[in-house]
Amino acid sequence: MSSVAPAGYSVARAIGKCQICARPIAPGEKLMAALRQTQATLERLDICSACWPAFDKSALLGFWQTTMPTHEAKKHIFVDDEVLCELFERLADAPEPAKINFRFVLGLILMRKRRLAYESTRIEDGKEIWSMRLRGKEQTLDLVNPKLDEQQVAEVSGQLNGILSGDEG
Repeated sequence: MSSVAPAGYSVARAIGKCQICARPIAPGEKLMAALRQTQATLERLDICSACWPAFDKSALLGFWQTTMPTHEAKKHIFVDDEVLCELFERLADAPEPAKINFRFVLGLILMRKRRLAYESTRIEDGKEIWSMRLRGKEQTLDLVNPKLDEQQVAEVSGQLNGILSGDEG
C-alpha cells in the first residue's frame, strides 16, 4: 500500500508480506526492512529472512532488522540510532528537494537524540548550511537548512515515521 504525502511524493508502507516471495509475515516474526529511492518516492520494502540473503542490496539507501508488529504494537516500533545515522550519511549528496527535506528532519531528530552535534553555519549560493558532526566521528557533514515551515516539518516527520515504522497512519 502507498499513500501520497502532502509534499507531493508517495511513500510505500508495510503490507505484512514479503515483497519478494509474497509470503505473509506473521506478527512477531523477524524481517529486514529496507529503504530505496525510486523515480517518484522513497520506498520501504519488507523482506522475509529467507529471501534477504539473495536480495540485491546495491540500490538501497539503508536497511535494518525489525519485527513485524502486532496491530496494537505498531506505534511503538523503533529503529536503531546507528541505522538512522547511516541513513543520514547516505543522503548527504542527495540533490532532490524531497530528500533534502527528509534528511533535514532526520538531522533534527538525531540532534534531539544527541547523536548529531551542531558545529557552525555558513551561507553558500544563498543556502544556509549547517556543519554537523556525528558523535564519535571526526568528519564534519553539511546539512542544508531548507527553511521548512511548521507544516512542512510535520509532513516530513510523518513520512519519516511511516517509512521507519511501517505505520499506516
